[in-house]
Amino acid sequence: MKDKVVIVSGASSGIGKALVLALAAMGAKVVLAARNNNLIGEISSALNAKGYDTFAVQTDVSIESDCKLLIEKTIEKYGKIDILINNAGISMRALFEEVDLKVIHQLMDVNFWGTVYCTKYALPFILKEKGSVVGVSSIAGYKGLPARSGYSASKFAMQGFLEVLRIENLKKDLHVLIACPGFTASDIRKKALAKDGSQQGETPRNEDKMMSAEVVAHRIINAVIKRKRSIIMTRDGILTVFLNKFFPAWVDKMVYEHMAKEADAPFK
Repeated sequence: MKDKVVIVSGASSGIGKALVLALAAMGAKVVLAARNNNLIGEISSALNAKGYDTFAVQTDVSIESDCKLLIEKTIEKYGKIDILINNAGISMRALFEEVDLKVIHQLMDVNFWGTVYCTKYALPFILKEKGSVVGVSSIAGYKGLPARSGYSASKFAMQGFLEVLRIENLKKDLHVLIACPGFTASDIRKKALAKDGSQQGETPRNEDKMMSAEVVAHRIINAVIKRKRSIIMTRDGILTVFLNKFFPAWVDKMVYEHMAKEADAPFK
């Protein structure tokens, strides 16, 4: 990773922040992108004070012009792009029957279109370096999760888009990685959208029993180094994807029962 130019979206917290810290420590030149300019500015300044080379660009990935500007500023600063990690994302928890459709739109705008916009403008530069495009997805991109209709739809869409990108560029040495963590200890569930679009506020799951953002970050980086096509980071996730190929109706029931155990689940 030394001297590689890496863009990380959603860099202000969670997996994104962990990726930034790990990449900087490995000698990469890291561009932090997120809506919260104060947070990414503080992270970047602290790293630069220690001798690392980072750069913060305020970016709302749901806005195409922001994504275009992110790429332009990266090229202006570093002259190239080796790796784009599409990590920015939001979640939701509400039954589709009850959800305001603006919530679905917002999930698609950030999770899917954010990946499309950033990749569109970064791709010519990444192809020059025979570099990597990474999508931080979820098991929800393989198996629909109840009360996460917009989240699952956005991750299915992201994965389909990235698979096409990989195939279209088979002869150009483009590396495309689809990374699927399990439930990860972060504030994504606290910021998840309720049926009316407000933030959930409290996590419905036991965060202490989840993977740490640092572990997820290192697994993603190792997968980029090894140029893997995809990684599923938990045994439960691997088992779910495997069994769903052969026993989808049974897995439907298992997923329903598992998700119904969440605190204040909207279905029982």
